[in-house]
Amino acid sequence: MMENEKSIFVEIKVAASVEDVWAAWTTENGVKSFFAPDCKIDLCPDGMYEIYFNPDAPHGEKGGEGLRILAIQPMSMFSFTWNAPPTLPEVRGQRTHVIIRFQAEYDNETTVRLIHQGWGTGGEWEDAYQYFNRAWREIVLPRLKLRFEQGPIDWENPPPF
Repeated sequence: MMENEKSIFVEIKVAASVEDVWAAWTTENGVKSFFAPDCKIDLCPDGMYEIYFNPDAPHGEKGGEGLRILAIQPMSMFSFTWNAPPTLPEVRGQRTHVIIRFQAEYDNETTVRLIHQGWGTGGEWEDAYQYFNRAWREIVLPRLKLRFEQGPIDWENPPPF
């Protein structure tokens, strides 16, 4: 990686087995348990990885639409394309990429490392970077941890963070 390459890096420990954490990211039931209320996943290279934060919204405004799986190493690494939210139309049609690495730890814990790269510069790219730097750190990965501590997220009453 180039030293000046803009990246988001977040690491979290989750009180669950690698198999369970892997399933949370790579299956429709898993994604619905912490990430978003709906999704469409075809777990194969170039398969769909669509995450619907607003499933009832019109096409193009549901969330992560048109996204694809880039690479799969079961129980070890999962990579997919990502896009900006509909509120950032200049960069929404472009794609960044996310890599999730899973490492089994002792005592039925898993370390999850998320790397989000492929950022442009200026304008809405800066807004998108700031948006996802906050979203991964303060919402998505904390919800993953909470999902294994307290159970699946209730999308009718999600946690306030």
